Amino acid sequence: MSGVIDIRGVEYSYPDGRKVLNGVDLAIAAGERVAILGPNGGGKTTLALHLNGILQPHAGTITVSGVPVAEEHYREVRRMVGLVFQDTNDQLFMPTVREDVAFGPMNLGLTDEALDQRVDAALEVVSGAEFADRPPHHLSGGERRRAALATVLSMEPEVLVLDEPTSGLDLAARRELILTLADLPMTQLVITHDLPLALELCPRSVIMNGGRLVADVTTGDLLEDLDLLAENRLELPYGFDRSTDHPGL
Repeated sequence: MSGVIDIRGVEYSYPDGRKVLNGVDLAIAAGERVAILGPNGGGKTTLALHLNGILQPHAGTITVSGVPVAEEHYREVRRMVGLVFQDTNDQLFMPTVREDVAFGPMNLGLTDEALDQRVDAALEVVSGAEFADRPPHHLSGGERRRAALATVLSMEPEVLVLDEPTSGLDLAARRELILTLADLPMTQLVITHDLPLALELCPRSVIMNGGRLVADVTTGDLLEDLDLLAENRLELPYGFDRSTDHPGL
């Protein structure tokens, strides 16, 4: 597999001087699904916001498929890297879901039949035809999450970055989302505290703590290392059976 994301020596500090990223190095191959784990404040979401230029590193470099994440390439990079935010309100703001899903492709210049085809294809992936013409605020939590995913898929990204995708979902909605993500062919980075999700969806996991990458292992091995989990404020659900690959999710 060829490399799609290359992060080298990335550093970032907030305006108050607090350093959130402290020399992060990470390479992701095309088609990989990688979980990004760690305690709150460890730098996970901050790193994700660098991948399409929402934040700019104070040191270091990031490339996506060989394209530097720099101002002159933002349009190209933001088409290649799709972010699905934890708060669906950040992505659902039009009168109907269909209009939300069409928003990105319209800004790329798609119109008429080409636009309709792009929107319908994205909605089909998330089984969203049934709520396509409804206002987003009338949807359930699971439907909203799938609608937000469709707004990103309509841009046909090479890389999908998801921030706490199962947060707030009931078990049925969580299962539907996991099955959808498992069928997607593109590279995926999944920021999550949901360790069973990481095990089922992502063969590889990295842990961020204190703005650094402190572990990069197979997810199965990670969940066997209780000391490493405890050091990074990660905890398996009560009754979780580490001996099975798909533990009754």
